[in-house]
Amino acid sequence: MELRVLEYFLAVAREQNITAAAESLHLSQPALSRQLREMEEKLGKQLLIRGVKGSRKVILTEEGMILRKRAEEILSLVRRTENEITQSDETIAGNVFIGTGETETVRLFAKVAKKLQQKYPDIRYNISSGNAEHVLEYLDKGLIDFGLLFTEIDAQKYEAIPVPIKDTWGVLMRKDSPLAEKETICPEDLWDKPLIVSHQKGDDRYLNQWLQREESELHIVATYNLLFNASLLVDEGLGYALCYDKLINTKGSNLCFRPFSPGLEARGFIVWKKYQVFSKAANIFLQYLQELLETEN
Repeated sequence: MELRVLEYFLAVAREQNITAAAESLHLSQPALSRQLREMEEKLGKQLLIRGVKGSRKVILTEEGMILRKRAEEILSLVRRTENEITQSDETIAGNVFIGTGETETVRLFAKVAKKLQQKYPDIRYNISSGNAEHVLEYLDKGLIDFGLLFTEIDAQKYEAIPVPIKDTWGVLMRKDSPLAEKETICPEDLWDKPLIVSHQKGDDRYLNQWLQREESELHIVATYNLLFNASLLVDEGLGYALCYDKLINTKGSNLCFRPFSPGLEARGFIVWKKYQVFSKAANIFLQYLQELLETEN
């Protein structure tokens, strides 16, 4: 499958109209339609549903949605590879790609980037936020250089270095909730409360151990991926969010944070694929990052 045809397909997916896509690509509509039909014939699958409700709108089939996702990943990787190869030997520039969840540990990346900024102003940092599955998927596909994880690391597949910053678990709640009167929150305080919990891989194991309860024994009303969204549910009174400290600025809001007792901390690891060949920008970033970690440990 040619990269050019993948670009054509993505243009149609974006515009949802073959004529509009052809104009954006500076092609004739019949030529673009022919390319799309040939792609479908080659794959043996229908990728587009044409003439939706009598209009010229097209929508993607299930197979078309799979192809769109893969095409975006392929073309992103191609562009990244081209940029890395075409850079001059004297120049350290380009992109550093990092995958991470919501955590105070991201400050480490910020410190390294700030330190590099004056000497290497042409390095750009791309932060992709998501859970552990998202980070590992992007690492395996080569779409990011580094991942920040709070789960067990497969030492056969990845290199990893621990970070000195530990995130503190606790409860985000409304200031007028009964538990807000307590300085710390014990497991039994939460057994009968409506809980909003992370669906981050590995979090359930640590939290269930601390709570001394299985998930089926708890009153879980919602799960979240991004804590900001969970904070809105808390603010509306839906329940109590179990989360890390310092991620939501509660000053001047209806919310407050109370740490667990006994305390529960999560330690992260900066991870990359074994035998990874880094770009010059990613390599110098890792060098500075390791130096920073040595001084902070």
